[in-house]
Amino acid sequence: MAEPDLQRVVVVGGGTSGWMTAAALVRLLPHRCQVHLVESEAIGIVGVGEATLPHIRAFNERLGIAEAEFMAATRATFKLGIEFRDWARIGDSYIHPFGTFGRGSGDVQFHHYYARLLHAGVQMPPIEAFSMACTLARTNRFALPSNDGRQITSTFGYAYQFDAVAFAPYLRRFAEQLGAGRTEGRIVDVRRDGESGDVSALVLEDGRTVEGDLFVDCSGFASLLIGKTLGEPFQDWSRWLPADRAVAMPCRTATAVTPYTSAIAMPAGWRWRIPLQHRTGNGYVFASDFVSDQQAMDALRGAVEGVALAEPRVLRFKAGRRERSWVNNVIAVGLSGGFLEPLESTSIYLVQQAITALIELFPERHVSDVDRDEFNRIVDMEYDRVRDFLILHYHATQRDDSEFWNYVRTMPIPDSLAEKMDLFRRRGRVVKYREGAFLDASWVSVYLGQRVLPAGHDPRAETPSADSLIAGMKALEAEIRAAAVAMPDHLAYLDRYCPMSAAA
Repeated sequence: MAEPDLQRVVVVGGGTSGWMTAAALVRLLPHRCQVHLVESEAIGIVGVGEATLPHIRAFNERLGIAEAEFMAATRATFKLGIEFRDWARIGDSYIHPFGTFGRGSGDVQFHHYYARLLHAGVQMPPIEAFSMACTLARTNRFALPSNDGRQITSTFGYAYQFDAVAFAPYLRRFAEQLGAGRTEGRIVDVRRDGESGDVSALVLEDGRTVEGDLFVDCSGFASLLIGKTLGEPFQDWSRWLPADRAVAMPCRTATAVTPYTSAIAMPAGWRWRIPLQHRTGNGYVFASDFVSDQQAMDALRGAVEGVALAEPRVLRFKAGRRERSWVNNVIAVGLSGGFLEPLESTSIYLVQQAITALIELFPERHVSDVDRDEFNRIVDMEYDRVRDFLILHYHATQRDDSEFWNYVRTMPIPDSLAEKMDLFRRRGRVVKYREGAFLDASWVSVYLGQRVLPAGHDPRAETPSADSLIAGMKALEAEIRAAAVAMPDHLAYLDRYCPMSAAA
């Protein structure tokens, strides 16, 4: 049986989303498509999304990217979770870990036993004391997780903090070595088939044309194909996520190179701190209705830990997504299809999920409505669930010290989130999904970290005696602490495993 003709896939725009798409297609579907990317070096990339979720490891492994080489080239550090500071109240701090609370085994989840002891009046440490990832993060230590599921050191995962400006060129080299083509040029026109409405070709500034069968729009906020050409409507979520700008500024690292990202609440939003091997990334995500650009820049300058390495720059955005991400023969991946602020480091995750869905539903010569509808269902679900998780951080606050925090604390929220919060407040139940970025431990960390305590717990948590439960908790905490102390310092591990000098 003869193989079908290779489809011509044209990726519009480079940057992280463009080269992730090109690299994945040329690596995983070489028998189905020819990949060509069009980008203009005159158009910069956003380049501030430096923190990721653990899913990026599976993406890299699937492509055959060696971890140490990738980390050295992108000057990466390890990431065990995200610290949230001053979110419920000023002075509070908790970590959303990449891993479980307790051992992550058994029919009853750990937080139900924890809640039972709290209800009984037992003085308990913060729940992060029972997380391997949190304890490692707090002690600034790291080693790769154990593959032995019996060991407590198998109960955590990790992601990366890397230089986003270096990631795209790394993937470009990778993709071009596998046969992906690239054209440099600015797109000035888009040609469409008069009958079907499909995009047929791109016209460049110098008159050249690039034809294709399938077009992937990775043009960023410009949304050249899905937005400007096809006019797909945009769902505006700014009533729930009012932050619409960010000011970013890197600095020299003056404190610890922590194996976690920090999100520090500010009067009109929040500030990120992302330590890399060669610098620290900083930014202030804010709502322009509550603070001016200049005030935000001044606040960021006053908060960074070391000497600034560049002038602050302002980025503008709007939270939301397109009604559909796949229309005709155009697929939006990344910022062209939607944007959610980087509070939980989901930007690259959403790119990755769209690419995965595209590969699994890659069309035959003619696009099937069924496949297109399934792709849109998956992308919509991912965006909607991440949206609810982000809103939870803002809405579950007790702060009333600024207009911004008063607004998000009292604003109406989506019914889908209200139902989730009611279930947890009632008896600690976390809505389970087969698909989605965040599993139970993620939701539990934010609920408890922001003082949303359940009134009850799973009745099966009553089975062990209180004394045996308390003794087990103390033994678990000691085991985790001892395992963390035995691991090396994070920076020392980086120096041995993936020093950035190897990328020079």
